[in-house]
Amino acid sequence: MTTTTAGNPVERLARALQKGIVAVLGDEFADTDPLIQNSRNPEFGDYQANVAMSLGKKVGKNPRELAQALVDAVELDEIAEPLDIAGPGFINIRLRTDALADMLASMDDHDLGVQPDADTHAIAIDLCGVNVAKQMHVGHLRSTIIGDALARAYERLGRTVHRENHLGDWGLPIAMVLHQLREQGVNLDTIELTDLDRAYRDAQLSGKGDSRGLAAANRLGAGPHRFIELEEQTAGAHEAIEAAKQTLVKLQQGDDELLRDWKKLIDCTLRAVYEAIDILNVKLGPENNRGESFYRDRLDGVIEHFVSKKIAHEDEGALVVRYEDRERPMLIRKSDGGFLYATTDLAAIQYRTQDLKADRLIYVVDARQRDHFRDLFDGARLAGWDHTPDGAAIEFRHIPFGAVLGDDRKPLKTRSGKLVTLKSLLDEAVDRGSAEVIGRANDPNAPTHGLPEAELREIGKHVGIGAVKYADLSNDLTKDYVFDFDRMISFEGNTGPYLQYAHARICSILGRAGDATSAARTAQFRFDEPAEKQLALVLLRYGDVVTDVARALEPHRICTYLYELAEAYNAFYQHCPVLKAEGEEIRNSRIRLCDLVRRVLADGLDLLGIQAPERM
Repeated sequence: MTTTTAGNPVERLARALQKGIVAVLGDEFADTDPLIQNSRNPEFGDYQANVAMSLGKKVGKNPRELAQALVDAVELDEIAEPLDIAGPGFINIRLRTDALADMLASMDDHDLGVQPDADTHAIAIDLCGVNVAKQMHVGHLRSTIIGDALARAYERLGRTVHRENHLGDWGLPIAMVLHQLREQGVNLDTIELTDLDRAYRDAQLSGKGDSRGLAAANRLGAGPHRFIELEEQTAGAHEAIEAAKQTLVKLQQGDDELLRDWKKLIDCTLRAVYEAIDILNVKLGPENNRGESFYRDRLDGVIEHFVSKKIAHEDEGALVVRYEDRERPMLIRKSDGGFLYATTDLAAIQYRTQDLKADRLIYVVDARQRDHFRDLFDGARLAGWDHTPDGAAIEFRHIPFGAVLGDDRKPLKTRSGKLVTLKSLLDEAVDRGSAEVIGRANDPNAPTHGLPEAELREIGKHVGIGAVKYADLSNDLTKDYVFDFDRMISFEGNTGPYLQYAHARICSILGRAGDATSAARTAQFRFDEPAEKQLALVLLRYGDVVTDVARALEPHRICTYLYELAEAYNAFYQHCPVLKAEGEEIRNSRIRLCDLVRRVLADGLDLLGIQAPERM
């Protein structure tokens, strides 16, 4: 990432201190981190630089004496009061209020302090990844909303993002479903996803013979009736697979009727996907669908490329790629000439790096696929697909995520033991959010009192879905988390509804301010109370936080920041009257500060794909 945040005090302080370090110790220390952090006690300053302690040991100088030398060399008069030294060598820094006001005013525009990334290459993010004919489950929730949040962060920085929904829409499993449904004479124009999901499971079962059971029966001398049963089962499975293979061959050859029916399976699956995507407020549409079928004409080219570069070798008729640092090879073509997931994924890498010219490929796929992506990325490097056509080095990243757990700390399932479908989870989220909002609207003093029920339910949908998304995204992505609706939906604590409510409360204040809100747009920021200054310091970090989310690929950083901002705003609101402030200048400054917090909250929630209602 090459983004910098204009006006950020930490950036400016760091640059000045680094110049001071060079002036005192020489150019070889030019890259030294000044170790600036927020001051734990505002009475001593706004920031603290601890570099003198670490450098003192390194260069053999007394840390306090070195700190004094740095203070004498640093030029910070434009933005900071005279620096002072505490303890063994802590450098305390207090910003000048006029400089702080100027920095805050500089971020109070459309960009909110977020500066565009200088890199103009595209980014490809592999997310969602549903299988045709199967229902979405909670695993798809994580892949979809994590990928969307990362995409939004990059887009906020001005990057072009290709959201890649790599559908499982090709190959033998789909051919088995298609063959079975056609044999049964099912009307594919009216089929629902639940029926399609059932057909998928039935097709998988029909293709499973019991060859092991047959061998065991033979070894143990089972009765003839058991032999007949097992032989019929195994023979039936063989016939089902052979029929599916014939269907797949016809599909690959472009049989018009089969292709029409195949597309109906895809349409049925995607109708349910788009319904969930719409409820989740995720940016994903038909233009993002590039499934396995998209790459089917590229697979032979992938094989030829690997063979010509002598990085794939035959092994008992199969084609494999071997790596020096691991025993397992990567299989890219079976002995019968069939292709595998790795083949399709390599074709996707070639397309994303060479055609889309993306210099960062991000795969949001659960942690169980870790080894697959390690093999895949190393294979792409061997193939030479680790640079864009203009020579930019490509970064490959797999974002593994943990499981969603129930109260028993096991993967979230229904009482019957089945995986929870995404639709059922979202329906419950909307119902719970609506019940909470409607219940609060019964209070005559509530801002939502008297609103039509349809409007309350719309707000409730935003609250319920926001609760689920925030609870997911606020966690460390790699860790499992326990799904707890009661905690998620709370209007208190570190939750989505708490942040949404903070935004709505500010909207209420600004609504009551009336015309004064417009007048306050050009007001000079004032900091008469410590809570005002602390709130300003938190606001000024927003641009860096957005950059950090994209750099580290960790959406929870924006969640942590927004919660800290809301807490700082609450402290400000408790100590600093806004509409009843003494004097027009103070009132207008605080109204402008409220409006800036509102806009940052709304912008940050939007990065998470969470709506920010104006009334709650």
